Amino acid sequence: MKKVQIVTDSCSDLSRDLREKYDIDYAKMFTEYEGKETPASLDWDIYTPQELYKIMRDGKRILTTQVPVQEFKRVFTKYIEEGCDIVYIGCSSKQSGSVNTGYVVAKEMMEQNPGTEIYIVDALNACMGEGVLAIRAAEYRDQGKSAKEINDLLSKDLKKVNEFITVHSLDALKRAGRVKASAAFLGNLFGVKPILIADKNGDQVPIKKVKGRQTSIQEIVNLTKESIINPEEQIIYIVHADCENEAKELEKMIKEQIPCKGTHISYIGPIIGASIGPDAIGVFSFGKEVTFTAGN
Repeated sequence: MKKVQIVTDSCSDLSRDLREKYDIDYAKMFTEYEGKETPASLDWDIYTPQELYKIMRDGKRILTTQVPVQEFKRVFTKYIEEGCDIVYIGCSSKQSGSVNTGYVVAKEMMEQNPGTEIYIVDALNACMGEGVLAIRAAEYRDQGKSAKEINDLLSKDLKKVNEFITVHSLDALKRAGRVKASAAFLGNLFGVKPILIADKNGDQVPIKKVKGRQTSIQEIVNLTKESIINPEEQIIYIVHADCENEAKELEKMIKEQIPCKGTHISYIGPIIGASIGPDAIGVFSFGKEVTFTAGN
């Protein structure tokens, strides 16, 4: 059986330690600021997290792009030449066009390379929701599963990813077109913090609102506790947009309240960060199937 390479993209927010541990590569998206386009590196080669989020705190906007065709070709060619089949787990098609571009490039490259299989998976998630699916795919590969088997198994995992994330406001998400919600949620009421999820269709939507930052962080823990299945077998992933002290406090709360296998803290990367804004903080795990939609 051919070796399988797992590939994701800049929206996955997989830090280098996780990519190296699970042998996962990624296709780069791009950011644009003051007319300069640069790769969205998950290793923060262009901006440090503090630099990127300071730009946004200063009221300026960073634009983002999907994975370009040439970047897909570069990454796919690398692994085809190594004799691999490929499973690409891409950002929700509701939030990025990368999955659709990936389909087109994969079809072309499979025609040019008979016998190579490239599977394109719409994660229906972004940020570490996409990242945990890439990790799950790598675990399936390491169990000896083929690319097709990994693709089939992931189709059952997609809606079991539970994301709970809070932001100071929905302004950045609204500007980036990455959130669907009612007018009531879109109003930035004083002291009210939205809790966001990836719904069953892959849209980023607010599921509830609470009063105050600390209350919203505790609510993230509560919702994770209610949704997670077999926590003792799971690493719970915590992400933040340059609010490390709060992330560590959130980690402490999770360890005290949820009997999980472990935790991992990392930054929200350049693409998601440019969309969600500074001081976002959230938790990702596998649990109950997501059934909520923006119209509920």
